[in-house]
Amino acid sequence: MSTTAAQTDAVPGAGDAIAEMRRVYDLQRRACAASAPPDLRARLGSLDRLAEAVGENSPALADAISADFGHRSIYETSLLELVPLQNAIRHAKQNLRRWMRPERRRVAWTFKPSRSWIQYQPLGIVGIVSPWNYPLSLALVPVVDAMAAGNRVLLKTSDQMPAFSKLLKSLLARAFDESELAVLVGGVDLAEQFVRLPLDHILFTGSAAVGRKVLAAAAENLTPVTLELGGKSPVVVCPDYDVAVAARDITFPKLANAGQTCLAPDYVLAPAPKVEALGQAIIAEARRLYPGAGSNPDYTSIFTEPQYERLRTAIDEARAGGAQILAHEGGTATARAMRLTVVLRPPMTCALMRDEIFGPVLPIVPYETLDEAVAFVNGRDKPLALYCLTHDRASCDGVLGRTTSGGATINGLLLHQVQEDLPFGGVGSSGMGAYHGRTGFQRFSHARSVHHVRFVNVLRLTAPPYGRFARLIVRGLGSRRASEACRLSDARVREP
Repeated sequence: MSTTAAQTDAVPGAGDAIAEMRRVYDLQRRACAASAPPDLRARLGSLDRLAEAVGENSPALADAISADFGHRSIYETSLLELVPLQNAIRHAKQNLRRWMRPERRRVAWTFKPSRSWIQYQPLGIVGIVSPWNYPLSLALVPVVDAMAAGNRVLLKTSDQMPAFSKLLKSLLARAFDESELAVLVGGVDLAEQFVRLPLDHILFTGSAAVGRKVLAAAAENLTPVTLELGGKSPVVVCPDYDVAVAARDITFPKLANAGQTCLAPDYVLAPAPKVEALGQAIIAEARRLYPGAGSNPDYTSIFTEPQYERLRTAIDEARAGGAQILAHEGGTATARAMRLTVVLRPPMTCALMRDEIFGPVLPIVPYETLDEAVAFVNGRDKPLALYCLTHDRASCDGVLGRTTSGGATINGLLLHQVQEDLPFGGVGSSGMGAYHGRTGFQRFSHARSVHHVRFVNVLRLTAPPYGRFARLIVRGLGSRRASEACRLSDARVREP
């Protein structure tokens, strides 16, 4: 490969990293101009190389992620990142031939026997900015979609994941020429310059505040952007749903990755008489899942000390505001391992109800009627996900039919995100655009419209000098009044 081992292991300064980024961008841009789009065989080969690079080095990748986190269970990395990534690759390989096939479109009778179709073309260079919380899957699942669509890819990993980023750069440099796929490692200066490149598409996953800056920077080059942001995803527990089952459905999705998941439940809306019972059941489920609490090796650390302190401060604020606090106690917590805290009836003005929590803290808000719960959801920004727990069809239809969210799961949490044939994305403040599977293939493709004229070109028959045939076309395709206007125009032209 053109990237040497010495280049791979080097840790460049900001200026060097920006110069390296521009060099690789120019290399990929020249490759786009010089080469035809990759065919099916080449794209399948790229996906195979990606699967092999990750699969053969999965223990090392898990160790690097854990080192950057402080501690992260290898099972969480395997179940929540490696498995979804390999499933995405497998799904793309199985369906890519069909996705690449031109799509026939109907032709109006006046233009027959012509043919029309959509031809999917690679956009060119796709830039991906990945976050720290799921550094492997949120970096490489978009790469799968972009490479399936025939693009070249520049991947900017999180500067907060130095061990992982260095390893991923090394692994992918051995599997791919940098004209196909390159990993960029650097800080904020590099990221700011990266989104200002004249890329053909940018996918950014992160906070809404940074997403706004990405969108503004991309606008300088009219670069289309897909934003995966997040927000406060609610769980609506309907009156008919059993409290113990709801606790089981909610607790693990909330505690996976220590709650540092964009799709994690951010708050629960529960019938007022069930609020305390549900809170106690969730704490009991947490004790069952993670005995020993913060010292359990299956439990992931809060990523940084400032984030840990932010969560502690938010809990104290809710307590001071009159909320009832339920905590998962027991065991000696290791560094930044935060036990689950359930906050019953939090003040609506506290940070837990204003901001995305992104940690193992779960507010439970009471409601009297389902209409009140729906109004509560609709009174806030549109969430990335919505979860509805009910066996009653009318209740389910009422919640889903009157709310908007990026995605939804009924009688479960998170699971819509791992369905390969469903798009993943936000709406409003939780994001724009979606990817995964065929939707991702189309997101990173240009849908080129093609019309093939056969035997009869209608424009030859309707071209000036206009006459009777042009009027017949206007009357047939337009209206009788338009045809009469054309006739009167012809009469005026013939007047002496």
